Amino acid sequence: MPYIRSFHGKTVVVKYGGAAMRVAALRETVAADILLMHYVGMRLVVVHGGGPEVTSLMARLGKEASFVDGLRVTDAESAELVEMVLVGKVNRELVSLLNRQGGRAVGLSGKDGNTILARRMVYVDREGVRRDLGHVGEVDGVDPSLL
Repeated sequence: MPYIRSFHGKTVVVKYGGAAMRVAALRETVAADILLMHYVGMRLVVVHGGGPEVTSLMARLGKEASFVDGLRVTDAESAELVEMVLVGKVNRELVSLLNRQGGRAVGLSGKDGNTILARRMVYVDREGVRRDLGHVGEVDGVDPSLL
């Protein structure tokens, strides 16, 4: 109880990974846990993944996903597909799940209101070779005003 009390009224960022989103029973449990955190007074921001969904759509469209040390190489076409999946499908499904369980969730993209500002990532692999990952970035700043 003292541990939970220490987070009352605080903003908590929850990272919900794409692999954990693939199992229906786990999705329901995660949503219930997120809502419990809200009900005990935490202000929640859920940042979700969706890599497996992106890879699945790419495969259906005949486009092969490419990775360097676990990071997705993202050309312009892939970036468009990533946005379609994460904003148009995964985000909407998560918002819907939270709302069905009694929450009042709203989905945003980092582009909405310039909430997240990023710069292109410079990646150096394990051998010291500079690699171009395309449209892969690092967060430069977050404007929390919409959150």
